Amino acid sequence: QVQLVESGGGLVQAGGSLRLSCVASGRTFRSYVMGWFRQAPGKDREFVAAVSWSGTNTYYADSVKGRFTISRDNAKNTVWLQMNSLKPEDTAVYYCAADPTGRDPSAVREYSDWGQGTQVTVSS
Repeated sequence: QVQLVESGGGLVQAGGSLRLSCVASGRTFRSYVMGWFRQAPGKDREFVAAVSWSGTNTYYADSVKGRFTISRDNAKNTVWLQMNSLKPEDTAVYYCAADPTGRDPSAVREYSDWGQGTQVTVSS
């Protein structure tokens, strides 16, 4: 089990940038595929991005490809989501999550541990 704490959310104008951080507790951080998901009001939680154990492989939803970048530092137990060219439709609560299997990095069901979420609001 790993505890996750997100930070970095806020209010930004369309076209702006934010960087989300997620710090994990425990010494097994490097054993997890790490992902970012988001949930807008009235919608299901959706996949945003994921990064493999070593950080070599990354995965993105089509809606954020080319605008968002996920990265991790296992020495710091931290994963980041750099979000550029933000759009109003990116407005949501963003969650960091840990996946112990890596079978399907885009699937909500594969993630065993979740952070509390951080609000991102993009104004038009």
